[in-house]
This record gives sequence, structure tokens and C-alpha cells, in this order.
Amino acid sequence: MTTRSFGKLSDGRTARLFSLTSASGFQAEISDFGGTVVRLFAPDRTGRLADVVLGFDSVERYPAESPYFGAIIGRVGNRIAGGKFSLGAKTYSLVTNNAPDGIPCHLHGGNVGFDKVLWSAEPATIAGQTALRLRYTSADGEEGYPGELSAEVTYSLTPEQGLRIDYKATTDQSTPVNLTNHSYFNLAGAGQGDVLDHEITLRASRFTPVHPGLIPTGDRAPVAGTPFDFTSSHRIGARIGAAHEQLRLGAGYDHNWVLDSTDGQLALAATAYEPVSGRVLEVLTTEPGIQFYTGNFLTGSLTGKLGATYAHRGGLCLETQHFPDSVNQPSFPSTLLHPGQTYRSTTVYKFSSA
Repeated sequence: MTTRSFGKLSDGRTARLFSLTSASGFQAEISDFGGTVVRLFAPDRTGRLADVVLGFDSVERYPAESPYFGAIIGRVGNRIAGGKFSLGAKTYSLVTNNAPDGIPCHLHGGNVGFDKVLWSAEPATIAGQTALRLRYTSADGEEGYPGELSAEVTYSLTPEQGLRIDYKATTDQSTPVNLTNHSYFNLAGAGQGDVLDHEITLRASRFTPVHPGLIPTGDRAPVAGTPFDFTSSHRIGARIGAAHEQLRLGAGYDHNWVLDSTDGQLALAATAYEPVSGRVLEVLTTEPGIQFYTGNFLTGSLTGKLGATYAHRGGLCLETQHFPDSVNQPSFPSTLLHPGQTYRSTTVYKFSSA
């Protein structure tokens, strides 16, 4: 593992960039700012490496401009309705930093979520592989959340050209926790147009439809017969413009799919394929859900790494997670972590070619 400067934050602190490289040349570059995956080099069917995640060349642009490119998301990923939830007799008010359809909600941990903090970093070893271990302590009351939360995220490369992410957290008060990574993938290469020709498979026969404001209704609707059916491979662009109310509300795909695997073991959740390069991305997770997002709010105005312009729908996200707004939805798997418990979650982004 090598380390170099990634620039300075507005308060003068230096962010660092850590490079993990496998014997095959598969490489991940990760910053201690936000635990951000900045670059990820994967081979195409001829063995040519390309950076397949969106991002910026230095840390200075991330705090104000990044739409969560590559970052660790917490304390709770995705949306919480109205920025409010109750534990026992007490109601907690969180920052409301997002308002789809003019309806305020709490998104991705608030104004200063885990994506915008400097984590402590140290080298580690997992299954004989060099790894990067990141730690952050979220204070009681931070962004409105109860309890001091100690979070740990470890990145490692697997022998099968995978980037493995292991999440761990403990708390001194009951609090919701739902950690994820928000990498935007373009398997043709970052900045190489949109992702509409990517083909997606999701191992999910149901999804959680949303109200205006993108808060789940509480239902788990079957995908069969709808544009949300990715149980077999479909090109993203084939149905994203369909006259479907859920696609209108999300401005495309921006929904949680209920994974068929329910036992909490590491299992295949999603596959993405880019036909020109032949690159294949498989997502394995212990989580019960996955947010498939098609970069609908990328406008084409952002210039990223090496001066590349990131097009509308220039990246796709496959965010492994518990369901959105679970803290307010009793029928969803619980996101509450209590003192004495340890939150654990694992996701692997595995690359190959076809």
C-alpha cells in the first residue's frame, strides 16, 4: 500500500490517498476524506485497465461539489421522512438537507455526514491481503442523532479482483445505523458517456415503491410485469423512459430493491455488464436491500478526473443497504443499533470480463 497527499481541506488539514494494488494490476485508490473510493482500475476483455468510478482529482472539490462520489455514507444512508424518528417516548429531529418534489427529508447523514469527515486511517491485513482500516467517532447529537457511534470501515482487495468493504459500528445509546458506499460506476470508463447501454441484473423479485418525496410507501411490490423487473438482464436505457409513475417520481431509477437473499450471508445481489469493454461488475452483500440509482441528477455540468465531463446518467450506483426510512417503517428490517450490540455488514464489488 502506498500513500500520498490528496490536497488540503478548508481548515488546513491534509487529506491522504491510499493505493491498494493486486498482483494482476487491479487497483483501488481511497481517501481518508469520507472514506472515498477515488479511483478503481479494472480490466476489460483485452486486459486493458480503466478507471471505472466517477470522482475528482483532489480533495478540495469534494466538500462542495461531490454528489457523494465514492463516499462512505452514514450515520444513516438514504432518506428519513421529514428528518424525524422516535425512540420510545422521544422524537429526534435531524437535519433536512434534501427536498424531492419540495418535500423535505434527511438524506445520507445530513449536511456533514460521514462522506464529509476526515477518518483516521491505518494499514491492516484481511485474509492475508493488505487492507486499509478507517475509523470515525460520531459524537452524540451529531446531525441530530442520539449516542456516540464508533464506526470502522475496512477496504481490502480480494484475490478475485474484488474490492471488499467491511463495516462495523458500536454505540453507547440506541440509534439508527445504515452504512453504505456511494460509488458511481461507468464500466466503459469514468467520463465515457452515459450508462444507458449497461445491462443490469438484480436478484430481487420485489422493490419498495415510493411516495412523492421518494419516501417508501411501506409496500414491497412485485417487479414482475414492470420496468423494475431486472430478474433477468436488461439494458438500462430500454425502459427508463417508460410511462410509469415510479420512474417519474425518481426521474429514472432511484429505488430500493428487496433482495431475494434474506439470511444475512454474503450473496450475489446485482450484476452490471458493459458490452463494448466487456467489463462485468458483480455486487455481493450481506444486506437485505440495494439502491439502484442511474445518475438522474447528474446534469452534465461537472468536470471530473483528468478533465472529463460527467454526462447526465454518466454513472450508476448500486448501494447495498437496509431499506430507506426503516426507522419509521415497522414492517422493514430494523436499522436500530443498541448498546452492547455490534453492527456488521460486508459488500464486495467484484470485476471480471466477458
